[in-house]
Amino acid sequence: MRIYLLEIKYEFLKALRLPAYSLPTILFPIVFYIFFGVVAFKGRGFDMASYLLATYGAFGVIGASLFGFGVSVAVERGQGWLEVKRITPMPIAAYFVSKLAMAMIFSTIIVCLLFVVGITLGGVKLTLGTALSLLGILVIGSITFCALGLALGFLAGPNSAAPIVNLVYLPLGFLSGLWIPIAFLPQSIQDLALWLPPYHLAQLALGVIGKSTGQPPMLHAGVLFVAALLFLAIAYIGYRRDEGKLYG
Repeated sequence: MRIYLLEIKYEFLKALRLPAYSLPTILFPIVFYIFFGVVAFKGRGFDMASYLLATYGAFGVIGASLFGFGVSVAVERGQGWLEVKRITPMPIAAYFVSKLAMAMIFSTIIVCLLFVVGITLGGVKLTLGTALSLLGILVIGSITFCALGLALGFLAGPNSAAPIVNLVYLPLGFLSGLWIPIAFLPQSIQDLALWLPPYHLAQLALGVIGKSTGQPPMLHAGVLFVAALLFLAIAYIGYRRDEGKLYG
């Protein structure tokens, strides 16, 4: 357990001290939320601040997960750091658990900051129980996207990982109704969103505040679970293929 805790500690400190990861990951969803949730739609007769608090919470935790795994794993593969980890006595599982914990810690920070902005600037009213439920669903739901990030980290090259993750992250966020309410998007995009995991995480989060589309929560949870298994299978294939491969 001490090995796992130490690995988590230093993985978090490494990410926190890396401005290219920590600053955009934390600030991007908050800036978007302030613009769309607080400024752009204020006074339009729809509680956009509450609605987008849930969807930008999903957007934030997905970003922390994809970049925390996708870019980090790909870069460390290129540096040979993953090869070093493999030959040490440390359980290789500690490497992946530390990244999962780091992504979940960053996800918690992002969601808590969104709560502060939503309550102070957006006039959102949340009970403690609702806030904790929303936080729990978003952070636990991030596991699916950690699995997706891990798959991308083993499939993408060290130099191409960041743009590939962005090409996955930003379109997925928009098409899943995370930037603006899904009901405001064309019907074709609404139909497509049903096949995208971020949509289902957002619907679980919206269900906590009573603003979901009314589909069964078990449907959304099931999609996220199946997607996580699929992404982990792809990541495992990439991991096996990557053994012994060197970059430089």
